[in-house]
Amino acid sequence: AACSMNSEKTADAAPSITFTRDNMPRLDGSTSTVPLALAVCAEVLGESREEVQDLVRFNKTTTAYFNLLEGNADLLIVGEANDEVMARKKELNFEWEKQPFATDAFVFVVNEDNPVDSITVEQARDIYSGKITNWKEVGGPDMRIVVYSRETSSGTYEFFKESVLRHRNYMASILSMPATGAVIQSVSQTPGAIGYVGLAYLGKKNIKPVSISYDGGKNYVAPNFENSKNRTYPVVRPLYFYYDQANEKRIKPYLDYLLSDQGQRMVAETGFIPVK
Repeated sequence: AACSMNSEKTADAAPSITFTRDNMPRLDGSTSTVPLALAVCAEVLGESREEVQDLVRFNKTTTAYFNLLEGNADLLIVGEANDEVMARKKELNFEWEKQPFATDAFVFVVNEDNPVDSITVEQARDIYSGKITNWKEVGGPDMRIVVYSRETSSGTYEFFKESVLRHRNYMASILSMPATGAVIQSVSQTPGAIGYVGLAYLGKKNIKPVSISYDGGKNYVAPNFENSKNRTYPVVRPLYFYYDQANEKRIKPYLDYLLSDQGQRMVAETGFIPVK
């Protein structure tokens, strides 16, 4: 299957190129960006999202970076690299290119049967550090809080620890999940659960998003596209493309497409905030 992207020659036009499975770069990245990668592959190849799933087997942020450094991936869709990755990059004298293209928002989700629909960021920190252990402490039912997180090798984990926990330690009994899908499944099946996922995953069955207050409970902000775009909902992180500098000629048509008006519209339709 192939899809030809022809358009008027304007600065923001999608490039005139035929994308095929043979010239697709090997993609890797954060599991939170899988919905976007599936949408991109389906769009450029003219296939369904189900048909392109074999092209989007993402390995989490840190592993994805190592795959790029070791020549096992061509293009990453990820957040920032951690210290371990940067040290390996320096060791290998690897030159990569980095291109911002979207922003992702992180959303606290609970089981849909949980009556709690808003918490303060301080309460969230206390839940994840083990200080608050029962939903009745935040205005909910007398029910133990079951806390789900991502694994330590996940870029989502790194970002969450920095932006929400402010580098405090997670509670000892936290349940670490290998991917965003596993967090959603666990929260949907566990009445007392809480977890965090990317904005693009909202709308899944049996989970609901929680509004957050950053001013001690005076104002609560719902995690939606508009609030994330204008930063009134502040738990957002930039997403980037990373690729080997030596591979630029092969990668550039995809970047041009995703940064075109057409590509950026698709970014927005998938639940991410476009850079344009």
